[in-house]
Amino acid sequence: MNERTPWRGWRDKGEDAGLPAARGPGSRRPFGATWWGRAWLEALEQRARLDPNRLARGRSYARRGSVLELTVTPGEVDAVVQGSRTTPYQVAVRIQAFSSAEWDAVLDVVSAQIGRVAALLDGELPPEVVDDVRATGLDLLPGAGEIKTHCNCPDFAVPCKHSAAVCYVITDALDSDPFALLLLRGRSKDDLLAALRARRGTSSAAPVVKAAPPGIPARAAYAARVGALPVVPRPLRSARLPAAVQALDPPRSSEIDVGDLVALATDAAQRAWELASGDGMPELTFDQDLARRAATLSTADLAELAHRSGVPARQLTSWAAAWRQAGPGGLAAATDSPTTPDPEALAEAAALLPQATIEANRVTAGKRQLRLGPDNLWYRFDQHFGDWTLSRPPSPNPQELLES
Repeated sequence: MNERTPWRGWRDKGEDAGLPAARGPGSRRPFGATWWGRAWLEALEQRARLDPNRLARGRSYARRGSVLELTVTPGEVDAVVQGSRTTPYQVAVRIQAFSSAEWDAVLDVVSAQIGRVAALLDGELPPEVVDDVRATGLDLLPGAGEIKTHCNCPDFAVPCKHSAAVCYVITDALDSDPFALLLLRGRSKDDLLAALRARRGTSSAAPVVKAAPPGIPARAAYAARVGALPVVPRPLRSARLPAAVQALDPPRSSEIDVGDLVALATDAAQRAWELASGDGMPELTFDQDLARRAATLSTADLAELAHRSGVPARQLTSWAAAWRQAGPGGLAAATDSPTTPDPEALAEAAALLPQATIEANRVTAGKRQLRLGPDNLWYRFDQHFGDWTLSRPPSPNPQELLES
């Protein structure tokens, strides 16, 4: 089996054992300096369908130099990752390597293109190779559910932050040597070039390209089973107030205020239009709906709404501010009872605030407070007149919330 080490972190296992610093070299650096690095990054974040919250934690770990070393072999990336404990964790990221028959099909397609072969023999890996591989019915970059991870840390999440960090550092490996991606799929650079040289001039037959199966159109399948698809009415370009509300006043005996009725009908029409357009939230609790409505009102109207709903005006004002910043997630961060999340994450946030105290999921320093929500996002609250108010949209990185 071919084995190589295409990338080694700027930290060594013997240096500064323990959790990497939240600041310092690389703590804010981007990933993907080359086309191949960016292609891997896009596949990781857009196609692989890994938990985005876990990826965010792993990205922070990767930026801080937690990945001490990384080795690529066919079908697997092995790495050493420094966590909060003195002994680093052993991480494996696995992707299915191509079989010999599949590699033969890929080489047949590539070898039929003189320009592509010339570039490869010169030590370059053109981006068009991705299309060559796809022409055989395969994919060089990872797809949905294809990335498998394993780590010997006690975190049962998949991927854990250590595995996610390795997924990001693979980007650096590909920036350094894109042929590492071919090795991960089962063929080293030397073996690939030797196979291409062997094919040069030995065959003039056109490569066999697998055609994608035609399949059955969804409309035809539905018609065969059920019948013609029902016609779905298209939503209007914008929400409109129901005409009957404008034309008819409620009976006097109902004691319904016309202004209240118009306001409720307008709100209902807006929500119905959002749902029909695919942008709305289908179900809201009483508190969520109250916060949503309050977020659009003036101070006087909000006070009136608070009086009618039986919620203190100061409390509803805080709810409205949370909803404006982050919707349901922000309201949950503002109202839910304190929880006990990952202490390691809280320690990282506390390191960013001088003289900070930690209580449950909250890190407080003076009139600033960071809360780690159940969605693994950080929320910043500022204290005004004794009340904690959500002051900006959430972020997976607490340091971003402390920047002016």
